Amino acid sequence: MTKSFEEFDVHKKGVILTKLIFSLVNNTSLDKEYGFKDQIKRAVISITNNIAEGSEYNNNKQFVRYLKIAKGSCAEVRNMLILAKELELCSEDEIQKSLNLTIEISQNISNFIKYLNTKLNTK
Repeated sequence: MTKSFEEFDVHKKGVILTKLIFSLVNNTSLDKEYGFKDQIKRAVISITNNIAEGSEYNNNKQFVRYLKIAKGSCAEVRNMLILAKELELCSEDEIQKSLNLTIEISQNISNFIKYLNTKLNTK
């Protein structure tokens, strides 16, 4: 039997990142940045949503497609964290843990895609 998406470590890390981002956007320096807050929240939610949705197809080719979307969303979150720091909306200390986690999740997704592509090529 295949794993459900909740069991994937990359999904679990995505949930942790989502909690970190939601906590970060409650920061008072972001109070007036509604568009920024909305965009980073939608992007971080997209990571776990795409992992979940792709896994439900029970088709590695489809799953890889959704993992690539999740990886893109992860890059979007990372970019927004960099912008938050550069625009002095948040301090480096406030974003560093989230930034590190985006890099880790992105690498995990890349490895997952490589693994699934190997399975596709052996059929």
